[in-house]
Amino acid sequence: MISARNLTKSFGESLIVDDVSFEAADGEVIALLGPSGGGKSTVLRMVAGLEVPDRGTVVIRGADATNVKVQERGLGFVFQHYALFKHMTVRDNIAFGLEIKKVPKADIESRVDELLELVQLKGLGKRYPAQLSGGQRQRVALARALAPKPSILLLDEPFGALDAKVRVELRRWLRDLQKRQSITCVFVTHDQEEAMELADRVIIINKGKVEQAGTPEEVYDRPATPFVASFIGSSNVLSGVVEGGRAFIRHHQVEIRGKADGRAPPSGCSAAKVERITRIGWVAKLALSLPDGQAITAELPKDRLDELDIADGESIFVSLGKASVFPEAVVEDYVI
Repeated sequence: MISARNLTKSFGESLIVDDVSFEAADGEVIALLGPSGGGKSTVLRMVAGLEVPDRGTVVIRGADATNVKVQERGLGFVFQHYALFKHMTVRDNIAFGLEIKKVPKADIESRVDELLELVQLKGLGKRYPAQLSGGQRQRVALARALAPKPSILLLDEPFGALDAKVRVELRRWLRDLQKRQSITCVFVTHDQEEAMELADRVIIINKGKVEQAGTPEEVYDRPATPFVASFIGSSNVLSGVVEGGRAFIRHHQVEIRGKADGRAPPSGCSAAKVERITRIGWVAKLALSLPDGQAITAELPKDRLDELDIADGESIFVSLGKASVFPEAVVEDYVI
């Protein structure tokens, strides 16, 4: 288990991490999610021992590791840009950490063979990093981190340098690998889809502070702050819907209640004009305008749109009842 308690770190006069706390249970996958420059990687580096916190503690497997050297923490670490040795073969890269620990040669050979099979690179052991694809290089980096059989794996934007299709394939592969090996994982990402797909719990960090921690469903469906409401998913932000507050409602939560046809809005509904309908795959996006001129976007399955028989320029009724509402004074403290 990992427990980060009140981690704080400044570089010069800049406060980068401000009183961050979280825990990762054995076998759990934790995502540190947030915008670039928010302090996520610095938190991970303090857990790894690559940075020393100004304040706070790091507890690993029940023992205070705050001042323990990185080599003695028993962690695997995977960097975004692989950090492979270009002059070494795949086998030598994977074996490097074991050789430093003076593991017997026969045991090293056996472990490297096992890992090449595990990361689906069997037969490529004699190649050099330059002869591999980006996805293959990242698998080598993962194999090298796994070579000493760590129970905890830390990953800093592990798929950030890869194209979208390879990222999706490696995410699924890593999740399957993590479950089979029962490894505790903490990874940094700014990719919401990546965090939601891989993590058991998500720690959202913004400007060095934890905005919210919870399961993917909790942070998506019940945002605790205006930042989370605006950062996770796609949201409309509306003023005047609720007195004294600002409403955040995700595009798919805008409920279309049918054509207006000159009728007064039903209870809990508002009239809206359909400015434009865009069909993308199985989803239809509706650009709408409310009577006060505020623009909102709604998303719904194309089959549902066909049932409603709605066209550009028509007036419809919408319900915004699923919105998350925050006081205006609170919202103004955030850069949305």
